[in-house]
Amino acid sequence: MKIEYHQYQLQLKDTFRISHASRDVQPSLVVSVSHNGCTGFGEAAATSYYGVTVEGMIRSLKKVEKIVEDYIEEPPEVIWEKLYPELKTETFALCALDMALHDLYGKRKQKPLYKLWNLDPSEAPQTSYTIGIASTEDMIRKIKDFPWPLYKIKLGTDHDIEIIKALRKHTNSVFRIDANAAWTAEQAIENSHILKELNVEFLEQPLPVDDFEEQKMLYKNSALPIIADESCIVETDVEKCANNFHGVNIKLTKCGGITPALRMISKAKSLGLKTMVGCMTESTVGISAIAQLAPMLDYVDMDGALLLKNDTSTGVKITSEKVIYPTENGTGVKLFKFE
Repeated sequence: MKIEYHQYQLQLKDTFRISHASRDVQPSLVVSVSHNGCTGFGEAAATSYYGVTVEGMIRSLKKVEKIVEDYIEEPPEVIWEKLYPELKTETFALCALDMALHDLYGKRKQKPLYKLWNLDPSEAPQTSYTIGIASTEDMIRKIKDFPWPLYKIKLGTDHDIEIIKALRKHTNSVFRIDANAAWTAEQAIENSHILKELNVEFLEQPLPVDDFEEQKMLYKNSALPIIADESCIVETDVEKCANNFHGVNIKLTKCGGITPALRMISKAKSLGLKTMVGCMTESTVGISAIAQLAPMLDYVDMDGALLLKNDTSTGVKITSEKVIYPTENGTGVKLFKFE
């Protein structure tokens, strides 16, 4: 058994700005786990917002290599349970390793993960393509440069409605709005009625995370479905979102990988919540893992690799018509220049 760490500086096509941050480069860690002639790959993007660095993830993972070696023959969910006590505060690192172990497991079983889960890849929903906050003119340019049937529009300015009205003049595509917790309940309720008439499908995390009284008011009065993002980080958050949100956006890096994400999706469905998995500007390594889950979801946001100038691997390809799954097993990833 061998674990290796591959560090990347992923160059973005455009400056990516949301309500609380902006970046032109995305640091990322790809973890590879090799055993008995097969290699699995997993990824986690670093983020200053959550205090996660590539170097920190590597340090954390080096401490648990012996656990992986001792249980490498077990299914990935069994290994995850052994790793969690050591990495429960290091979910990004845990995600990269869990993803690699799932990829390895699929390759050893000689099946793509979606087949191991009895999913039909033709049922994968279309991903949104993200338009970050910029000048209205620049946001219009991005839409014109990348025609797509479904856009996620990042908002959180003092002229959000004006932005959407301006963008709507240049495309008939469906919009999803992500305000990144920048609105009040009153703003969100008022905006929801306006945005519904502008072909907006839902609002993602318009309110701050912990204000559930305001969230209850929004849930009851919004003209659009409300999807939790920052309010749904780990497994215990799913139940809290019931009767406060209409759906949840699960991030593999935040919850700790594919293993807990599968449980969160199942729990959300049992509570009548819509399910979505989102990305953190990962390369094709991370996106190919999300794509394995896509057929069981209502919505998916896996455009990370589409936003990059340079990628790390081949794997799942996303077009404006469909998701193209590779014939390879596991997540289907082949890392560039990997030996």
